[in-house]
Amino acid sequence: MYAQMVKSTGAGVKSREEMSAEEAAFQDRIDADIKIEPKDWMPEGYRKTLIRQIGQHAHSEIVGQLPEGNWITRAPTLERKAILLAKVQDEAGHGLYLYAAAETLGVSRDELTEQLLDGRMKYSSIFNYPTLNWADIGAVGWLVDGAAIMNQVPLQRTSYGPYSRAMIRICKEESFHQRQGYDIMMKMAQGTEAQKKMAQDALNRLWYPSLMMFGPSDKDSVHSAQSMAWKIKMDSNDELRQKFVDQTVPQAEYLGLTVPDENLKWNEEKGGYDFSEPDWDEFFDVLQGNGPCNVDRMEKRNAAWDNGAWVREGLMAHAEKRAVLKTAAE
Repeated sequence: MYAQMVKSTGAGVKSREEMSAEEAAFQDRIDADIKIEPKDWMPEGYRKTLIRQIGQHAHSEIVGQLPEGNWITRAPTLERKAILLAKVQDEAGHGLYLYAAAETLGVSRDELTEQLLDGRMKYSSIFNYPTLNWADIGAVGWLVDGAAIMNQVPLQRTSYGPYSRAMIRICKEESFHQRQGYDIMMKMAQGTEAQKKMAQDALNRLWYPSLMMFGPSDKDSVHSAQSMAWKIKMDSNDELRQKFVDQTVPQAEYLGLTVPDENLKWNEEKGGYDFSEPDWDEFFDVLQGNGPCNVDRMEKRNAAWDNGAWVREGLMAHAEKRAVLKTAAE
């Protein structure tokens, strides 16, 4: 998921006897699938967990523009350039929707950005891998956006209203992104032998990083039962990963590509595929900042923040000037 390793605040799920009257009433609303809105009372742990999850999700959308953005000028046709440009623009919009949702919880967009830049907040590990050729852009759309959709569709039912509503539009747009990526992979797989090899190579390199997007195995996940009880998180990591594999393997077969997993096989008893676990040492290493592109990604975000300082300062000065004029007029 785009919010990997987000840990709920608190020491576990409270029993009814341990809850205050406010906490019990809050949990009753959650259990009845009544959305929590910004002005509603909420436990501090609920608010902090949401800020971390939505903030990390927003950062992932913004940083996620970088692997694809550098291919806009190198896309093979004018149509492909226009499509990719629109997609990158969509990702920027997703980040803005999510920052706006987080702001309803009492944290500013600037605060969230500063937490990203100084390392207090992370973004999805997948965006620390490079896009080496045009087939990678197809694999990102097909696999990465496909994995994102697998996680984000359930989040349309998450308990916090602004987050839930933001996900409705995001999921609609992500579905187009996934189809765009699959279309690229189809064209490559049906093209020349060299193009098909590029498509297979992209699948080989991005398959396991895509599986890592859902976070570590449930037995090692730091997400607490509290996030599930609050319906901030709707499904476990392993449940989502299984759904993704079951959906994606037939798509790869249709393309004539081979999923790079010698242990992959259909399990009739469970009605899904058995598959190999990703290298979790690699996953945690990337989260610690040691991935192929971690340094480059953060350099780009820091440069954008520093280079945009004059714009932020100008906007604040303009707002202050208007406020003074409004006060004088009144």
